[in-house]
Amino acid sequence: MKKSIILSIVIFIITISIAEEASAIPAFARKYNFSCNVCHYSPPKLKAFGEDFAANGFQIPDKEPSRFYRKTGDDELLLMKEFPFAARVEMYGQYENGRESNPDLRAPWILKIMSAGNIAKDVSYYFYYFLSERGKMAGIEDAFISFNDLIGEQDLDLVVGQFQVSDPLFKRELRLELEDYKIYTIKPGKSEASLKYDRGLYFAYGLPTKTDLAFMIINGNGIETADVFDVDKYKNFMFRASQDLTECLRIGTFGYYGQEQPTEFKNQLWMAGADLTFHKNFLELNAQYVYRSDDNPELLPTKPLNEIKSSGGFIELLLSPDFDKSKWTGALLYNIVDSDYSNLKYQSYTGMLSYNLKRNIRLIGEYTYIKDTKTSRFAVGLWTAF
Repeated sequence: MKKSIILSIVIFIITISIAEEASAIPAFARKYNFSCNVCHYSPPKLKAFGEDFAANGFQIPDKEPSRFYRKTGDDELLLMKEFPFAARVEMYGQYENGRESNPDLRAPWILKIMSAGNIAKDVSYYFYYFLSERGKMAGIEDAFISFNDLIGEQDLDLVVGQFQVSDPLFKRELRLELEDYKIYTIKPGKSEASLKYDRGLYFAYGLPTKTDLAFMIINGNGIETADVFDVDKYKNFMFRASQDLTECLRIGTFGYYGQEQPTEFKNQLWMAGADLTFHKNFLELNAQYVYRSDDNPELLPTKPLNEIKSSGGFIELLLSPDFDKSKWTGALLYNIVDSDYSNLKYQSYTGMLSYNLKRNIRLIGEYTYIKDTKTSRFAVGLWTAF
């Protein structure tokens, strides 16, 4: 444990010293000399431009600043002058009924170092390292290399590495609430497959009809692994399609199929779902539904007679009076999970209100009521990135 703490401190000191020398915090705002609200409204929530920027390999076509790269005299080498870093910190005070230790000062709740940039034309990377998450050193979650426009001018991209399976749906990492999108996290029985983090290949293709397609080939057992990243011989697959119906409305659907056999016994599972986003001026409505079926999640010698079924989703309403110029942002989030496993059943109601002290500093107040356990949870905190 002491070695882990020492390692974290060393990494943090090295990171800060490089970052201060580079003057690249926030990395992309520094690179292009523009404000955070070009890509974000109520950070870390992305605007459409920010989503396009990320999908384009963290680059703006034909607007890459030459001052950001070294002149090596080699056309085959694109080398950034400095290695870009940024930091994200979240701190909270929390009260929860039925708990003896109230209030609980959770500071820092999150402390992570992020880096992203271009390795070559149309090749980029992204990763972050958790120096602290919920009081522990969590390590690396997102870590991938992205290849943009693989075939000529065709909008075909490839991401290789570690990412969230739910990213083509809704990005958990960029939500404004403390409360999670619960349906993405469930793992019935001994199954390790979910819509959270996994490792693999992620293809994305955009059609001129404003149709977006995504296809994933993943290990299917998350990232909590040791020497061997894939614990069995199987790969899992996810396909996603979404369509912009109007400038304000997008609908989507997905399917997931996988097998897992960490022991001599196998579980076969599949998921399917639908989602929509409606965004008009100051209002954004997001909705997700997921259905899941496992035929042997307990990995028993004899499979159950009936498949184990789980389903649920969330509805999220975001309100930002002046959109990216708004100081205030509000959110309402409803979560529901129903399952043949009683321990997975979940229903919660969340209200969140935040105020931007500065473009990259938010004060947050949030209340969540969990119906199943009759839990009331209040949290007040600070979010910042720099």
